[in-house]
Amino acid sequence: MNPEAFLRDLERKPEALRELADSIEGGSPWPPGRPRRIVMIGMGSSRYAAGVAATRMRAAGLDAVAEYASLEQGSPPGEGTLAVGISASGGTEETIEALTRHRGSSATVAMTNSRGSSIEHAADSVVQMLAGDEEGGVACRSFQHTLALLLALLAGAARGGEVARAVRRAAEASEDLLERRDEWLPPVAELLGEVPATFAIAPAERLSSAEQGALMLREGPRRAADACESGDWLHVDVYLTKPLDYRALLFAGSRFDAAIMGWMRERGSRVVAVGADVEDADRAVRYRHDDDPTVALLAEVLVAELVAARWWLAS
Repeated sequence: MNPEAFLRDLERKPEALRELADSIEGGSPWPPGRPRRIVMIGMGSSRYAAGVAATRMRAAGLDAVAEYASLEQGSPPGEGTLAVGISASGGTEETIEALTRHRGSSATVAMTNSRGSSIEHAADSVVQMLAGDEEGGVACRSFQHTLALLLALLAGAARGGEVARAVRRAAEASEDLLERRDEWLPPVAELLGEVPATFAIAPAERLSSAEQGALMLREGPRRAADACESGDWLHVDVYLTKPLDYRALLFAGSRFDAAIMGWMRERGSRVVAVGADVEDADRAVRYRHDDDPTVALLAEVLVAELVAARWWLAS
């Protein structure tokens, strides 16, 4: 992995998103028809993206689940099931194995960013992420494109234009964060980096932002970082604010944000809010279209990624 190349990968996000929007607008990459059940399979950032996509699908009335590819007993294959194996590299062994178990009984799709990769042999059809070569060795654009393409699966062919518009707005949001990074990034990186561990918090509907954000801090600069869902934070991670000099990146928008900040104030914890001006947060990072939950889902993780790049380059 290479920190300079990782930063260049992040800087190319707006361009890559616009290219993806054009592709989605040109026609759905997914098999026609509406499956009875959707099973999305992956590891790491692939599963993070699938998890929030499954949440949206269930809210829309679909039978959808995101599973660890490493499950010993995953969802059973069968007629009417669409199994989607997600692997940016196309070589994730657990995902290939799990998708292969579905082939012949379920309809199978390989979602990958690597043409001609091994996972394609386990699937009836292939959806390309179209994220381009990630020279830094980190799945950053491919994570973002996975989210967008799974939203396109939910929308179906009739509403692909809506997804394309959201992706273009996410490109504008990413561009805004990149263009203004000299203003917000140095103080945010300093505040979050003064302690041994950093925490990321996000609503369930956008939990992938916290999960991927924390992963970027671990994978690049090798810093201790963990993620938590906003409501669940009040039951599981609040305890860490007492023994630690607790620093958090709060992806705003949960109805539990005020309760979280109540504990943060009481314990003297420090918070960077992303996407909204949260009362008593030490800093807020705003960006274009941050009032749109779909744009936030697609774009807000760039804040954590740029912090990771800055720390990585300085290490």
